[in-house]
Parts: sequence; structure tokens; C-alpha cells
Amino acid sequence: MQYLIIAKDGTDDKALERRMDARPDHVNYGAEAVKRGEQVIAAALLATSAIATPTFANSHSDKSETMMKKEKMNVGETAMAVDDLSTLVAAVQAADLVPAITGDGPITVFAPTNGAFDALPDGTVTTLLMPENKAMLTNILTSHVVAGTFDAKTLTALAAANKGKFMLPTLSGAKIKVKLKDDMLYLMDEKGGKSTVAKADVEATNGVVHVVTAVLLPM
Repeated sequence: MQYLIIAKDGTDDKALERRMDARPDHVNYGAEAVKRGEQVIAAALLATSAIATPTFANSHSDKSETMMKKEKMNVGETAMAVDDLSTLVAAVQAADLVPAITGDGPITVFAPTNGAFDALPDGTVTTLLMPENKAMLTNILTSHVVAGTFDAKTLTALAAANKGKFMLPTLSGAKIKVKLKDDMLYLMDEKGGKSTVAKADVEATNGVVHVVTAVLLPM
């Protein structure tokens, strides 16, 4: 199940920039971001014992998943091992964010599939990969990364403890709305775009990866 609210209207680059509205080229990877994540995790753990883990959309059948099970890798290596995350990997490399997802962590990454990037307006990915748009690309990518480890059980507990939904701060400063409905977790970005989790809880040495069906855009 998937739905994504993004106009495909052939908008020109200036209109695209207005829609993306990139923040300054600054990302907070410091202790404050990690502390926020740890505080939220601690609150979630109080409720996890009584909460069931939700179901997710059918996971992708990918020969790379066998590789991931054989040897535990960091978040960056995990993404590189999955064919359906190749666009994300290219974007991370273009933004020089490889150290951010291969470091000690812990981090949680909501990783959009190639199909998620293909669903953006025509020319968006090409435009974002241009060197002059590095700040915009960095802002989008770090809006998919959260300080701390948020597995499916923790996300479910947080939603259940907050009347079915809660806001999850990302490293860019943008927030992802996480909603629990009918035992399914849904994600909503700051522009109203919606996504589901195609594959949850891909464990890594420095955190966890959730493969998602849409690109989450910051304001």
C-alpha cells in the first residue's frame, strides 16, 4: 500500500526550488540531536512491553537481502548492498554524506527506494545531483535520518502512547509525522507527502534502516 502526494506538473527549476525551499547548508550531528533521540527512545521503552509490532507492506525480494543476513554491516554498506537503493546511494555520495551514515551512530535511516525517487517530478533527481544544489540535496537526505535507534517496536510504542501519532525530529531539523493505523505505520513529511514502510528493521552495526516507499521532503 502506497500513496504519495507530489505534483507531477513539469514545473520548472525555480518552482522546484520554491517547493523544496532548502535550508542553509548546515546539519546538526552533535550531542543535542543525539540527546533528543535518546530522550524519545527512553519514553518509548516504557510502553513497548504491551505493544505489538505492526505489519508492513510486502518487502522487496532482492538477492542483496541474503548478503545482508550473512554479515552485519553499517548503514551505508547496507544501503549499497541493496539494488533498489542505488539512487539513494548515488545521492548520499553526491552530498558527501557517506561518513554520516557509516560512522559510529546510532542512527535510524528511512531509505527511499528507486521507485520513490522515480515518483518525484521529472528532472528532480538530475537537478538535485548537480553540485550547485548540494545544500538542497543534503537538506532532503538528512530529513530521512534520525539520531538514535528507532526500530518498528519503538515507533509503534511511541505512536500508541500519543493517540496514534507523533513527530520524529530528523538531523536536518525537519520532522516526520509517524502514524499508526490498523497496525500499519505511515510516515508524513512536512509538505504532506505520505509513505509506508516497505521493509522494516534492517539492522546495521551503527543503527537501523527502514526501506520506505516515498521521498520525505522538508519545508
